Amino acid sequence: MRDDGTPTVVVDPRARRSKHALEAALLDLVAGKDLAQISVSDITKAAGLSRSTFYEHYTDVHSLAESACTVLFDELLEGTLLIDPQVVDSADSRDNPLIPVFAHFAEHARLYRSVLGPDGSARVINHLLHRIRVGAYLNRRIEGAVPSTFGDGPTDNPHDPEAAFVAGAIVGTVVDWLRRGCPGTPQSMAATVWPQLLGAVSVNGLAPRTTSKST
Repeated sequence: MRDDGTPTVVVDPRARRSKHALEAALLDLVAGKDLAQISVSDITKAAGLSRSTFYEHYTDVHSLAESACTVLFDELLEGTLLIDPQVVDSADSRDNPLIPVFAHFAEHARLYRSVLGPDGSARVINHLLHRIRVGAYLNRRIEGAVPSTFGDGPTDNPHDPEAAFVAGAIVGTVVDWLRRGCPGTPQSMAATVWPQLLGAVSVNGLAPRTTSKST
């Protein structure tokens, strides 16, 4: 029991190792073929684990894909202010907050093209939309809030149409970019998309949260 009265969660190290092995196997396999072509048997064989172990942790390949992508999604959002007028007003184009977003997707293009493509996982897409939407909400509204406190259900997090718009615009643009083979650099994509995104939210009268920067 913790000091605040909440129960302590004990994670079985064997379960953690099994999940890590299964997720790593999926990431290796998806580098060579689409998610729809990967079976549970392919994954367990690559991970050196049994099918029963797989089903102890995941219901199917798509639930494993969602779990495997979670770390990448969190990496994508960590420290990224999706709407910050101080960044927009900067004369230095390197401060464009969408550059690391597109760079992240370019780095993991094969994986994302598979899970976000026509034969990919709707659950992965929904999870990505949710994480970006919550990130956009927190960046604009609540400084210092913890994203993990917001659940996936519609009643578990605030209703914020503007944040939902931001998430949909970013994911839609990224999916189209991936399907076309990522034409243009992350820098050029960010330079094209960011003014459009800012203009859209400005028309709606959205006041982004400002942050102080060290000089």
